[in-house]
Amino acid sequence: MSKISNFFRNVASEMRKVSWPKRKELTKYTVTVLSTVVFVAVFFFVVDMGIDAIINWIL
Repeated sequence: MSKISNFFRNVASEMRKVSWPKRKELTKYTVTVLSTVVFVAVFFFVVDMGIDAIINWIL
């Protein structure tokens, strides 16, 4: 049981050392991630539609 409590004590100690982002940084990072995800999704959608068109043209 002391190993478990020691583990959580160490976790709490490490969490205090973490450098958390400020609200402005967090917003900037969130917008960057979401825009990248949307761009990649649209890119793969277009590529998929292109491959589908090529396959339908061949068949």
